[in-house]
Amino acid sequence: MINLLEVSNPTKNSPICVYVLHLVELSGRTSAILIVHNTAKQDAPVLNRTEAQSDHIIKAFENYEQHASYISVQPLTAISRYSTMHEDICNLAADNRVSLVIVPFHKQQTVDGGMEATNMAYRSINQNVLANAPCSVGILVDRGLSGSNNLAGNQVSHHVAVLFFGGPDDREALCYRWRMVEHPGISLTVMRFVQTDQVQLEPFSQQQQHGSIDFHQPRVLTVQTDRDIQKQLDEKLIHEFRIRCEDDNSVGYVEKLVSNGEDTVAAIRTMDDIHDLFIVGRGQGVISPLTAGLTDWSECPEIGAIGDMLASSDFAATASVLVLQQYVGDGSPCEGLETPNAEEHITGISHSSTPPPSGHKMFNSDR
Repeated sequence: MINLLEVSNPTKNSPICVYVLHLVELSGRTSAILIVHNTAKQDAPVLNRTEAQSDHIIKAFENYEQHASYISVQPLTAISRYSTMHEDICNLAADNRVSLVIVPFHKQQTVDGGMEATNMAYRSINQNVLANAPCSVGILVDRGLSGSNNLAGNQVSHHVAVLFFGGPDDREALCYRWRMVEHPGISLTVMRFVQTDQVQLEPFSQQQQHGSIDFHQPRVLTVQTDRDIQKQLDEKLIHEFRIRCEDDNSVGYVEKLVSNGEDTVAAIRTMDDIHDLFIVGRGQGVISPLTAGLTDWSECPEIGAIGDMLASSDFAATASVLVLQQYVGDGSPCEGLETPNAEEHITGISHSSTPPPSGHKMFNSDR
């Protein structure tokens, strides 16, 4: 979780505020409770087991905050029933105008490299957050995000890949990756998948971008479908990305011509031994021949066909995966994530039952 914060690259122009929410199953209480921790009181006595669990999590993020720049951490503990935990997350996100919630995948990697569900209640929580969050949502398949916590100098410690098929969720993934561009310890690759017989739309013309109309030209009535609009938004964002990163040697852009899901899987497999973090869109509502057949084998539709493939036990065994779903707000292609002059608010969440599974953390990123 903390390594994900590090690669998110908080800067002076784009600092990050993190709300770390430790979720604990309600047991023996008549009502739910929210505890706001004061990190300034470092010597306060630990009163019970729940506070001891929260204290361990708080200290880890507090230590990171002390050694990192342009990041602030607000730890909280919410004690409630599993059935209402998503409300705690969504209410916290709404109250603090959070831009991104990141929750942990309900499966964890085992010692033999497989993926095993720790508690199926976590899956229901994630599904409810996806359906009700007032902002964008990410689900993190955490395989450790190998590498140094303290990335410095020109040494590349993380290789990050964004897989782009198109649509709102993939644009959200590309915008999240945009935060990482200037990080000296990160190598970034954007792989765009293009259908072999697809004709790409040109980016918006200068007239379209500035709203200029020549009234001497004959009036032409055009009807744009939602699919056309989505393609134009894809092209515009990709065009801006390539212009901004064309002189950056740490950023790569590759287009893969594929015709079906089998070709797509083969292309992704060429990357799974190189990268330690994949960022992908959930692909909600997007039907594409490039992922045809993959949904038939998907066990966890909440992370999409591509996310489910990357999270499977026989694929990318050492790479973490961040699956993003864009919040449908005012239609901005980078809803809430591209904040060059504003503080970005991120919430860290950890789930626990009584007792909680050891080491199970939820990182919820909101603004």
